[in-house]
Amino acid sequence: MFRARTGSVETVLALVAIVPSAPLLVPELAGPAATDTEPVRAAVRAVAKRLGSAADRWIALGAADRAGSAGATDYRSCGDFGGYGVPHPVRLGGPPTEGAPLPLSMLIAGWVRGEADGGGERITVTPWVVDPEWSPDQCAAAGLELARALSDGGDPDSDDPDSGDPDSGDRVGLLVVADGCTALSPGAPGGGERPSAIALQRRIDDALARADTGALAALDADACAAEGVGGRAAWQVLAAACGGPAADVAVSDVAAAEVLYRDAPFGVGYTVAVWSPGAPR
Repeated sequence: MFRARTGSVETVLALVAIVPSAPLLVPELAGPAATDTEPVRAAVRAVAKRLGSAADRWIALGAADRAGSAGATDYRSCGDFGGYGVPHPVRLGGPPTEGAPLPLSMLIAGWVRGEADGGGERITVTPWVVDPEWSPDQCAAAGLELARALSDGGDPDSDDPDSGDPDSGDRVGLLVVADGCTALSPGAPGGGERPSAIALQRRIDDALARADTGALAALDADACAAEGVGGRAAWQVLAAACGGPAADVAVSDVAAAEVLYRDAPFGVGYTVAVWSPGAPR
């Protein structure tokens, strides 16, 4: 497990789940004829159940809808997909709160939470929204900040060293919502199929399949932007959180990585994976 001791409490990062930021995961948005969505949706539902079994409290890591809009510290705990055609509601858990509207990545996180929780109130999600145009260095710094938030039990504003359950430890799950290249088929939204996009997506998929934080950290921001990779910043924050050098945060090497889905049914790279923690550093 990823472990960090704060005061008398041992915080455990129980599992990392990686899913695409795709509105068509939601059946109400895809419609009954969109059978191409069924395999990726089934994979996301499977990792949702695993993350929900591993932890009741999640941090959701994903990009803002546009550059420069990731500065909000408070987001609404409820939202819907009205901007994507159907006002299907989602919740992050806990009481309703005011704040900035949820970006797509956090709407997807709310839907994943609902799939894991079956409409219940057990699971709560804390949004961790990053700027999609952050540089790799900015992502690395944010990743270490995220790791410290994980060591505080998933609360980025926590300053209480004795919060949580001192007997059992405090289990936190990390949900990463991110898309890959957008030029992976002739009809892809990124301008059709490009060999450069296919090669880049292969590198991304291979890195996620191996939990290769070094390869994720090395992704070139300009190349990713050219191929429409919306998840580059989130993956690089993840890489720093799980592979960064800081010794005082809740990180360790990843013991095992499993890919449940890697494909591009609409010309966009969708990857569904789980990283299982190893021994603490």
